Amino acid sequence: MHQHSQILLIAEAANPEWASVPLIGWSLYRALNEIAHVHLVTHIRNRDAVLAAGLIEGEDVTIIDNEKVAGPVWKIASKLKGGDGKGWTTLAAFSSLSYYFFEMEVWRHFKDRLGAGEFNLVHRITPLSPTHQSLIARRLYKLGVPFIVGPLNGGVPWPKKFIDRQHAEREWLSHIRGLYKLMPGYRSTLKYSSAIIAGSQHTLKAVPDWAQDKCVYIPENAVDPQRFNLRRTRKATVPLKAAFIGRLVPYKGADILLEAAAEFLRGGRLEIDIVGDGPERVALEELAGRINVADHVRFHGWVPHAKVQSVLASCDFMALPSVREFGGGVVIEAMALGVTPVVADYAGPPELIDEGTGIKVGFDDKQSLVSNFRNTIGALIDAPGQLDKMGAAGLEAVKEKYTWQAKARQIEAVYDAVLAGRKKLELLNVGLTAPA
Repeated sequence: MHQHSQILLIAEAANPEWASVPLIGWSLYRALNEIAHVHLVTHIRNRDAVLAAGLIEGEDVTIIDNEKVAGPVWKIASKLKGGDGKGWTTLAAFSSLSYYFFEMEVWRHFKDRLGAGEFNLVHRITPLSPTHQSLIARRLYKLGVPFIVGPLNGGVPWPKKFIDRQHAEREWLSHIRGLYKLMPGYRSTLKYSSAIIAGSQHTLKAVPDWAQDKCVYIPENAVDPQRFNLRRTRKATVPLKAAFIGRLVPYKGADILLEAAAEFLRGGRLEIDIVGDGPERVALEELAGRINVADHVRFHGWVPHAKVQSVLASCDFMALPSVREFGGGVVIEAMALGVTPVVADYAGPPELIDEGTGIKVGFDDKQSLVSNFRNTIGALIDAPGQLDKMGAAGLEAVKEKYTWQAKARQIEAVYDAVLAGRKKLELLNVGLTAPA
């Protein structure tokens, strides 16, 4: 890939002032723009933020306004999703419909420039969900312009013994999520894409066999070393300090952590910082009082993403008992500070660590997850020094492969392979080991 290469980067969500998917879109744009000339295409909701960050409209970025469709669709989905912070599958289903209109506006803006050969390739970063199909993949194929999609992630099945949490999250549509394969553009998106970047093991396996040779495994998340620039300096000693970072919703499992840690909290051998807010906060505070641990648990509420590290860096480990986590960006953020992740062994988070950089906690149901987290925390209290070793190893792993610059180099390898005409990408070496 050369600096003069022209990349049209579609990131419907790309915003330096927000977290989660919009931050992924923005961060990848910034990193990729260091290795090639990238023109960003994003939604009008991000306009003020990207222009404030220094981009010049028309030169660096094109703003797409499809609010005549997206606005009403969002309002309908918001009424149907079942409450604040719930029903994410419902939101995704409706947003996949409005995305068709967004992408057709992209085509209207760029079809002549694409036909004139102005861009070497088109890469759609966001939406991340494989439920959002592309109507331009076939059109680009006819023009001879390579189309890359991903990282794609999402749709991890709910663990069968956590149906109560699925219902509490109002995740009714997740039962029929597989119907997205009947949506217009599903097959053509896969057929006419030159490469498909899978952001998780689940997504990789969900791609049909006939398209597997186009797939490359690159986890979606990374970290900005300038945003997460603090380092854990304390040595792990009892009482240990733990952090929970995330929305306070049923599937994240903050209640599971409190129940698992109760005896250590009451005994003065552990302290927990809970960073985040959500509909479960009142219930969690009541739980902390009921099991007599409130004096050793600090509820910080919502904290701006850039300031999360000020809490996290003072801790010995980050506990994530989430039972359905797609990506797990907080895992990488913890590692970037030298803090050891302790995660439920399901879906995205365990793919980001190994036995030297974190701890995976197996489970079958809530009781086993509570019990196994309790045993894991007890073992750490008995031998706290291991947290210092894993924290140091995790920091090195982040430097090697989980910064946005490292992610850009991995994607650059995909670009190079596509532009060189490689037909099979499944064994492409991008500096990562594909999940087993």
